[in-house]
Amino acid sequence: MSYAHIDPQRQRKAKEYARTRRRLLLVDLALGLGGALALLFALSRPLTALIERITTNPWLEVPIYMAIVSTAYSTATFPLSYYSGFVLPHRYGLSVQTLRSWLSDQAKGAALGAALGLPLAEGLYWLLRTAPGTWWIWAGVGMLAVTVGLSTLAPVLILPLFYKLIPLDDAELVGRFTRLAQRAGTRVEGVYTLDFSSRTTAANAGLMGLGHTRRIVVGDTLHDNYTAEEIESILAHELGHHVHHDIGWGIAVNTGLTLGGLFLANLALRRGARAFGFRGLGDVAAFPLLALAAFLFGLITLPLGKAYSRWRERLADQFALQITDNPHAFSRAMLKLADQNLAEIDPERWVVWLLYSHPPIGERVAMAERWPGMETH
Repeated sequence: MSYAHIDPQRQRKAKEYARTRRRLLLVDLALGLGGALALLFALSRPLTALIERITTNPWLEVPIYMAIVSTAYSTATFPLSYYSGFVLPHRYGLSVQTLRSWLSDQAKGAALGAALGLPLAEGLYWLLRTAPGTWWIWAGVGMLAVTVGLSTLAPVLILPLFYKLIPLDDAELVGRFTRLAQRAGTRVEGVYTLDFSSRTTAANAGLMGLGHTRRIVVGDTLHDNYTAEEIESILAHELGHHVHHDIGWGIAVNTGLTLGGLFLANLALRRGARAFGFRGLGDVAAFPLLALAAFLFGLITLPLGKAYSRWRERLADQFALQITDNPHAFSRAMLKLADQNLAEIDPERWVVWLLYSHPPIGERVAMAERWPGMETH
């Protein structure tokens, strides 16, 4: 495999950056686990006792409890978030965002999380109180509805809170994409650009939305630094996700995993409530049991979810190579992305197995180099 276009110095920095991020991930997981255990064994009961001095209305207990816990956790982990989300990307030249802008994004994210999370918590505990035998089924159905709703609204309501989303003003690329979509026998609502350059030097593209909000989004950092053929190969990859209905399949798979996790959480909550002397499934003091069950189930199923994602990404790569018939442009685009985004070309296999939602760049380039007709380009 030829890496003639790769900067060795950038790859050394990519490996350093990846190792640092993995260590920070371990710290983050340890903090989450430690916080849940501390809440379960020492803090949850006194907290609920304090709240009950204010109100015994469960509709008020739940949001007060969740607001206190989430605020305390966010405050405790803020230094880690600041270092991993602001300091480290600047150190490696991947961020151009000002501190004020970064803090603004954090505030928006927190407000959005509260606006979505508190009603979901109220609904969950209502189910725990009123349908203790089947709550996990109804919660799974509710999460499916919420996921579909958010997937539909994200491009038009959520993404614009953070980025400027405008139709792609590039007649050549729009024409190329239109022809690709026609050859694939499908249509997408449109291709849009995002002002990634206001925050990052990295490049990316993606498929978002459902139904009439489905669209392909391309960062301006990609549009401004790649040739038309290279961008066409990336657009073709995203079109492959559309043709293969990957958003819908992803929602279905995640719903299955969610139901599995909720079922196990139900078992943990029933046994744990008795063991720790909680007043039933709907006792908000038992929330750490739910959090621990979700945490452990997420860790166990993480490799499964990543493997599924890599499979769908390979299919989209194959679609792009087939419909563009330009493996050389695809290969060049992947190598340029590796340099620009500080992505490791050949990471260790265990890292790919555990953490990668996409095949590593080296594997994707190798697929292009094996593609029929590569030698003619």
